[in-house]
Amino acid sequence: GISIKRGPGTKDEPTLIPSAFSARLVGCICPDDSFTINYMWLHKGEPKRCGCGHWFKLVERAPV
Repeated sequence: GISIKRGPGTKDEPTLIPSAFSARLVGCICPDDSFTINYMWLHKGEPKRCGCGHWFKLVERAPV
């Protein structure tokens, strides 16, 4: 998998997750020093908030 550095993660400025598909499984390590990962599905057009409060949004990217 790829690691994406989290941005501000607010509702207005979510961390953008690139995908060539309409949905993608992402994992949020919260808090940053945790050994557990909270997995969730992101769907195009539907920003999602992790249990830790961090927001993510799927953005379209052409396949490689």
